[in-house]
Amino acid sequence: MKLSVRLSALAGASALVLGAFAGAAPATAAAGNTASGTAAAAPDISLTNVKQHLTDLQSIATNNGGNRAHGRPGYKASIDFVKAKLDAAGYTTAVQQFSYNGTTGYNLIADWPGGDPNQVIMAGSHLDSVSSGPGINDNGSGSAAILETALAVSRAGYQPTKHLRFGWWGAEELGLVGSKYYVNNLPTTERSKLKGYLNFDMIGSPNPGYFVYDDDPTIEKTFKDYFAGLGVPTEIETEGDGRSDHASFKNVGIPVGGLFTGASRTKTSAQVQKWGGTTTAFDRCYHSSCDTTSNINDTALDRNSDAIAHAVWTLSAGTTTPPTGKVFENTADVSIPDNGAAVSSSVTVSGITGNAPSNLAVGVDIVHPYKGDLIVDLIAPDGSVYNLHNRSGGSADNIVQTFTVNASTEVANGTWQLRAQDRASADVGYINGFKLTFP
Repeated sequence: MKLSVRLSALAGASALVLGAFAGAAPATAAAGNTASGTAAAAPDISLTNVKQHLTDLQSIATNNGGNRAHGRPGYKASIDFVKAKLDAAGYTTAVQQFSYNGTTGYNLIADWPGGDPNQVIMAGSHLDSVSSGPGINDNGSGSAAILETALAVSRAGYQPTKHLRFGWWGAEELGLVGSKYYVNNLPTTERSKLKGYLNFDMIGSPNPGYFVYDDDPTIEKTFKDYFAGLGVPTEIETEGDGRSDHASFKNVGIPVGGLFTGASRTKTSAQVQKWGGTTTAFDRCYHSSCDTTSNINDTALDRNSDAIAHAVWTLSAGTTTPPTGKVFENTADVSIPDNGAAVSSSVTVSGITGNAPSNLAVGVDIVHPYKGDLIVDLIAPDGSVYNLHNRSGGSADNIVQTFTVNASTEVANGTWQLRAQDRASADVGYINGFKLTFP
């Protein structure tokens, strides 16, 4: 968490790849709505795994002059470390560069394939430290927790209704520089797709409190309900209000929320009675060289990591609204051979003027006992390929989902194909149905 808010000039940055990702689900209710009764529950986030990420960040700092600050080699090594984990887990990652104080800074953005690209839930943390220490609580804690949550999404093969995005920000300690750059370079249409930004900055303070941002009522309630279920009282976060990356999003009208365990303020006697600990600073090593892996309260880190997963799962779920419009459908079964050649189901579109829409709804119904073996593509009449599903989902079965594809460069009329291929052995399935819906 930065010490104070300071406006920062930004220049010389490369553009981030923006826009919708192929493999997105149809539009649903607003991001604040919680999952339906059949939605998957969030998994328990492994404290051991989160702490291992902190150990790795500590090693990066130790090997790079004792810190992970903007413009220092430890920060770029931290970005590379997180990116490698996410790439291996199947995320679409992008490193966004910006310039500040004559040095290059970096943001890392990771998108989980699927979900409605017009409704994005994003979780973020700043990855940089101050120059005086390794920054393990501030803010390795938030960075490690959202990393492990992102990896849990991958391991679960989670397919949320809304699109999931994660961000790790640079140069927060210098005035929210990285997150401001990201938000300022989002076109207005992309900003409008962000239905909630969740910020996690210092969530493992050694003398912790349990603070919840009160900026958006729905997000606030999501966190409060979770902690109430644990029997852990919470308070509204005030120490860091406007001092962390959520401010960059809030200032342009994006709903925000988050968690915090306290920084340099002193825990009051009433708070000690409520949470335990001592009437000393929540984090005595705030912005100091002693902010190491020894500067973490395991219970707070564990509770907050699980709360993050709960919020990500809850806010990204929703009830699917069936698409309306002109439908072209093929319900004939097409067998998918075991670890064999690709097969396809086709529909012929006619009577549509001009190009296909930017929100072409692609209904997929595939019966298969292990969807982690499958690659599924939409093939346009001119042969262009739009990937819908690329061996994600692990051992879960079947793909029954409506994807949204930006096919606005394609002529609408002609033969469209749903292509499916099983890329591993020991199971068989079939395409049960395929349909295109033009609004």
